[in-house]
Amino acid sequence: MDEAKRLIHSLNVHPNIIGTDIENASGCILAGDVISDVDVPPFNRASMDGYAVHASDTYSAREDRPVRLKLVGSIQAGINPDFQINRGEAAEIATGAVMPAGADAVVMVEYTGIDKELNVLRPVSINENVMHAGTDIMAEERVLKKGTLLTAREIGVLAAIGKKEICVFGLNVGIISTGNELAEPGCKLNAGEIYDINSFSIAAGVKDCGGTAIRYSIVRDDENEMKNALENAGKNCDIILTSGSTSAGSGDIMYRIIEKNGTVLAHGIDIKPGKPAIIGEVFGKPVFGLPGYPSSSLIIFNEFVAPLIRKIIGKKEERMQINAKLAARIRSEGRSQLLPVGIVRGMAYPIEKGSGAITTLSEADGFIEIPTGVEMIEAGENVKVTLFGKPVAPDLLFVGSHCLGLDTLSDLTALKIRVINAGSSGGLSAIRNGTADIAGVHLLDESGVYNVPYLEKFAIDNAVIVKGYLREQGLIVRKDSKITKFEDIANVRILNRNTGSGTRVMTDMKLKEIAKQRGVSFEELINSMGGYHTEAKTHSAIAAAVKLGKADVGVGIRPVAELNGLKFIKVADEEYDFVIPQRLLETREIKLLLEVLRGKDFREALPPGLKAYERTGEIVL
Repeated sequence: MDEAKRLIHSLNVHPNIIGTDIENASGCILAGDVISDVDVPPFNRASMDGYAVHASDTYSAREDRPVRLKLVGSIQAGINPDFQINRGEAAEIATGAVMPAGADAVVMVEYTGIDKELNVLRPVSINENVMHAGTDIMAEERVLKKGTLLTAREIGVLAAIGKKEICVFGLNVGIISTGNELAEPGCKLNAGEIYDINSFSIAAGVKDCGGTAIRYSIVRDDENEMKNALENAGKNCDIILTSGSTSAGSGDIMYRIIEKNGTVLAHGIDIKPGKPAIIGEVFGKPVFGLPGYPSSSLIIFNEFVAPLIRKIIGKKEERMQINAKLAARIRSEGRSQLLPVGIVRGMAYPIEKGSGAITTLSEADGFIEIPTGVEMIEAGENVKVTLFGKPVAPDLLFVGSHCLGLDTLSDLTALKIRVINAGSSGGLSAIRNGTADIAGVHLLDESGVYNVPYLEKFAIDNAVIVKGYLREQGLIVRKDSKITKFEDIANVRILNRNTGSGTRVMTDMKLKEIAKQRGVSFEELINSMGGYHTEAKTHSAIAAAVKLGKADVGVGIRPVAELNGLKFIKVADEEYDFVIPQRLLETREIKLLLEVLRGKDFREALPPGLKAYERTGEIVL
């Protein structure tokens, strides 16, 4: 990893100097000193509403002996007065208005009164409540230095001295997504297609670093198309970023194109995620081949490319690190790894959805770096976390199996609930370890009871189960399917849920009943079923497989069937409950959550396929 960084920072890239309107200059770096051509303010002006006077006329003024002055006019902002204030005279003046000749102070309106003349109730000194020309900025003064990051404050200064356009450092970064499976967001997806994520997320990252992102059209897995796209980007960009086609597979040809038309400096970095990344030069420009998986692509960009862009443009890199304790044991592969984590109350929760999941980073607060050679870090060990930004402290920490009903509960309570999707078992472990405030579980015991037996199995004796709501479990099939009842799945292709899930336990219980009815063993039955041993981690994966014709049936919840336009045949109601430490039952947050859980609004707001019932909100000790 260190060698890759050394290679990257040895690349010879220089920034461009471009002109930009101050309306679009926020976040840019100044390419030169800014010298003011004008005084600010450009004239002597009143800094308060009041009356322009000769200060010496007011020296004897007292509330019980006011000085009387003759009013000779009124001056509004934006008007250059054409009269002079003589001794014994005054003129009404607005904040920001030009001071009239002869006047050298302003009496605030609060310290005056009027009958036929102006009564001054307190004295003022020379130049009191007056801002002189050039007091703020003088002509020929340097107001901003080269290399300054332009924020709202600096933009205000530029506007004050009349600068409409300025010169800033720029860097054109071309972004090319590759892959036959990619489609532009907004298009309807065909079978096997996914939306292009990388070109949009990387473009946003380039902009955050101060560069100008030039996003090119999706390029298919065709050598000529890729070569032409790289050549075109080389003519218009200072750096080229590609995503996809970087590994050694038959369809991954990016490194070969770069090798033929430039130089491959490195192909593969000893890091997870992102090992197949490419560093090179093509058509005379530096090129970085990022992995196709979204999280891998973003992590490699943030760790290797973003620092280079900031360095070239002159933008300071501000990385904040904190110490935390690891919430769960992690296993590595012995090579350097950047592992995304969520931070809650000093605990770092690993977020491992896989590098293909874009939400891995959206749910993370930062990452920990696992050095080469380290294969395991135990829960409770101290780790250093590099933050993506400032973590937001939640009201409650939820760990467990996520559900749409939790979103409803969160919305109605208006509580900030930090969700760590770790599955039912992960939630129970977090409750046992004292790191979670609430866990969502839906585990069916072989006794036929949901969730309660698992407190004993996980050795949890300091928590309660709060009954949640019912989720309709059933068969997910295509609209034209001949399947009508659970017994039919023994004769068709099935996609099963993963071992340990509540859905899998329920499926196996029912299959054991079928095996008993048929007079065969459970093992004999499941071995005769096509697809039984193929597992899916989510209900959505079941629906997708059925929709694409990869399976005839699967067991899942109603909402995913309806969202995918599939037929749902109800089999049972699954109990989705909450596990909460006893010590938190009297806290404001848990009391509010239970109040909403038991309320009418929650019952009415639950999505189709989820329903509250007579036990919702009941506490089981």
